Amino acid sequence: MNILMYIKKIILTVFKYFTLILFSFISVLPVVSCLITAFKTDKEYNSTNVMTLPSSWLNFENFSSAFKQANMGRAFINSTIILICVLVISTIIGTQLAYVLNRFSFTGNTLIRNLFLFASLLPGVAMQISVYEIMTKLNFINSIPGYIIMICGTDVISIYIYIQFFENIDKSLDESAIMDGANYFSIFYKILFPLLKPAIVTSCILKGVGTYNEYYGASLYLQDKKLYPTVATSLYTFVGPLGSKYNLICAGLIISILPALIVFISCQKQIYSGLTAGAVKG
Repeated sequence: MNILMYIKKIILTVFKYFTLILFSFISVLPVVSCLITAFKTDKEYNSTNVMTLPSSWLNFENFSSAFKQANMGRAFINSTIILICVLVISTIIGTQLAYVLNRFSFTGNTLIRNLFLFASLLPGVAMQISVYEIMTKLNFINSIPGYIIMICGTDVISIYIYIQFFENIDKSLDESAIMDGANYFSIFYKILFPLLKPAIVTSCILKGVGTYNEYYGASLYLQDKKLYPTVATSLYTFVGPLGSKYNLICAGLIISILPALIVFISCQKQIYSGLTAGAVKG
């Protein structure tokens, strides 16, 4: 009996590590393929398969061409401005709205929460006709401020994250502050807002990744690709009816990944602690 249990344990262990290695390999394979292709010349890409190593790993011409031809300098500036503004505005509005919905009882509180839930269930594509019409009438097409406002207006999930986090903060903190003479703004900004750091980190990660990688909205509302390129739309410079230059696209992808990779490596401690605390609090 002990031998059978031992054999079963070995089989389960081998199966566990096999599946982990297999899925890790599947996840890393596209990145490795992209990295290999980024260093290939046009001739090498057309005459070899995807996983054939390039003749030289010191060929950075693709990276230089991708950066210049796709106007990635301007794209990084636009994406950075959009990302910072969206995160700041969404955090301020989302936390304040969650504070009001959680801490105050008023007529329509439940209705507002249900409307937010209903809005989060609607597919974004189904609302694009009405959203595009609104953006057109407000002259927000080819306008970075207009695009920022549109992106900030779709942040329903973060509001629910903040509401769930507020429900785990004891209301006695508010009552003690009120007895000491603090008003609601002081309670929110000096007491409650610092306690929301894990929830803010979690929502900023979710919102930041979506905003940085957004292609559909950026392509639809920032139509002038020369003046208003973003990191996501700039890479489509090399896609055309006569063929696609995938070696330049892969080089551009590597360039676009580097800033996010640097931020992740620099702030991974805060990111992990924020995600863990946010999950536990929720």
